[in-house]
Amino acid sequence: MQEMTIKIAALTLLLAGLAAPGASAQTRIRCASTTSTQNSGLFDYLLPIFEKKTGIKVDVVAVGTGASIEIGKRGDADVVMVHAQELELKAVNEGHFVHRHDLMYNDFVIIGPTDDPLKIKGLKSAAEAFKKIGEQGAVFASRGDKSGTHTMELALWKKTGLDPKGQKWYLEAGQGMEKTQRIANEKRAYTLTDRGTWLATKDKDKLEMIIVVEGDPALFNQYGVMAVNPEKHKHVKYQEAMTFINWLISPEGQQAIGAFKDKHGNTLFTPNAK
Repeated sequence: MQEMTIKIAALTLLLAGLAAPGASAQTRIRCASTTSTQNSGLFDYLLPIFEKKTGIKVDVVAVGTGASIEIGKRGDADVVMVHAQELELKAVNEGHFVHRHDLMYNDFVIIGPTDDPLKIKGLKSAAEAFKKIGEQGAVFASRGDKSGTHTMELALWKKTGLDPKGQKWYLEAGQGMEKTQRIANEKRAYTLTDRGTWLATKDKDKLEMIIVVEGDPALFNQYGVMAVNPEKHKHVKYQEAMTFINWLISPEGQQAIGAFKDKHGNTLFTPNAK
């Protein structure tokens, strides 16, 4: 009995030592981000490089731009990586975030069924394509989730003077980009997506869709990164968040972003940190 008691005591001390703060615990930060950075595989590529260099583990919550900004405002993340510059700058001006930087860009594209029933392929104006979709009542799948993509979509509808909300042909998915693409594929609908998600998932998800509109300057898609303001939330890991941000915008981080490609060799994001 005495020997068993000694063994239990020794085991307890061992476990206590393993659980002790700083014994071997890894520093972790939380990054709230848009779904495109996750769906495209960018984080799976970048984060191991960063972790190996710094020892900091980044846990990603991929929920879309609007939700990511709200998570950061609540102090439930340390850093935010999103793509709706107007919303980002507004949140910075309100004092919720600090040290926002342009990080990288790609573009949005309009995709639709392979037979393109509205024959909009080749149009140079995304707003013109949207107007044709709305006037003809072609099925359109919207993310409907206040994401960066949804924000861009709403801006394009505003240019047309049409309000699609509540129309029978307008499907609000309330889902991330990859799932919205699948819904569009099933419903033979048009939708707006970011090129990175499209290139990374179209083959995997066996989408019978094509790009019908691309190249409009209005479809430029800028990504930004910013730290949650430690003066608003004392508990956030500000120093570690800034280590992550500074690495992303450094020559090494920018080179890593530019080197990320899909299996066909397409560059999914172009680095442009200043």
